[in-house]
Amino acid sequence: MLTNPNGADAPDGRCDPVAVTRASFGRTRAIHRREFLLAAGLVVAAPSGRLLAGQAGSYDLVIKGGRVIDPAAGLDAIRDVAIARGRIAAVAVDISSGGPNVIDARGKLVVPGLLDVHTHAGRSADGPRAILRDGVTGWIDAGSQGADRVADIVAVARSAPQPGRVLINIGRAGILPAGDTLDVANADAAAAREAIGRHRDLIVGVKARLSDTVAGSNDYEVLRRAQDAATAFGLPVMIHMGQSLSPLPKLLPLLKRGDIVTHMFAPPPSSIIDENGRLLPAVLDARRRGVWFDVGNGVNGHVRWDIVDLVMKQKFWPDTISTDWNTTSPTTGVVDLPNCLSKLLNYGMSVPQVIACATANASRVFPVFKDRGTLTVGAQADVAVLELRDGAFEFEDNYKGRITGRQRLFPFATVLGGVPVPRFS
Repeated sequence: MLTNPNGADAPDGRCDPVAVTRASFGRTRAIHRREFLLAAGLVVAAPSGRLLAGQAGSYDLVIKGGRVIDPAAGLDAIRDVAIARGRIAAVAVDISSGGPNVIDARGKLVVPGLLDVHTHAGRSADGPRAILRDGVTGWIDAGSQGADRVADIVAVARSAPQPGRVLINIGRAGILPAGDTLDVANADAAAAREAIGRHRDLIVGVKARLSDTVAGSNDYEVLRRAQDAATAFGLPVMIHMGQSLSPLPKLLPLLKRGDIVTHMFAPPPSSIIDENGRLLPAVLDARRRGVWFDVGNGVNGHVRWDIVDLVMKQKFWPDTISTDWNTTSPTTGVVDLPNCLSKLLNYGMSVPQVIACATANASRVFPVFKDRGTLTVGAQADVAVLELRDGAFEFEDNYKGRITGRQRLFPFATVLGGVPVPRFS
């Protein structure tokens, strides 16, 4: 069993997200970094922050004086970050910019570009750019469309300024007000496989929405068909859980390593906890065999504070924190990804731990992000600069419940591929 850094073994057999991430990167990151440095001759920073070698001063952009939090590298310290040719060139103390392009990050957090693994940004051509300004440099559209119109979402992902990918809805008509798969014929695995084949470069998984109003009594068969479509290409399935007619102990055994359970804080029926508030054995078993658990904040039926409290007290922390974002999110309790990260600060997670859930951990869920979610030298220069403000901040769940927190993260600046993104445009 892995050891939880808070002093107790986690009941699910996993340790805190930062420790998991730190252990998981290691060797492959080091190989990639050495290869890049040999090719590009960039600066390497020692753990102390002292520059070891390279071309100090020949940078395109320097982010100065921020608290650099890079869970993948185990770094949490005041550092400068230098960027050259779209890559991280140095992370060190007091780097000379050698040019006019400087972001003053004193008093701010400097973190890898945020990765949101559950959005509906593909529904609008303006969606990807809107979340980019919030610090999101990679996103997944989680099931907005099925086989009949998934090309619409693929087109948005293809034209987005940052990497965007698509989960195809197993319901061939996509999200329907009357229920995606209440007619089980809509759960068309053959149509999904054909659409994945046509857009294999951008479709990275299958979404199965299993709520009673979406799939009804078909939920088990819908999930089985989603797996049929996904496994043909070695892709994961993401399930939208909570309020399903079938209990989770029936549904979860259909999930394989690498699949994702989103809306993990949904209340009963079919919550991840039993009537006594304890985590279901089937949930613990799913995590042990490599199923990911994601927040998926959203607006309706996905987060209730009493469920969050019960789950978090059992140290069953999320692997990833996502928004379930759409174009109306800034006017709801979602707001943006930094706001959703802030909510978990009230339930025992530290700032580096929530940052890990939207960077290093998220980069492990989908291979498209495998070279992102870190600020190590040679990595893609995607950076989010965030403000961590102290005060009294109100956070809302999906049931008009409100809590007050002492800290909240706000987006301040975004750098994509080494280029600063205008905050308002």
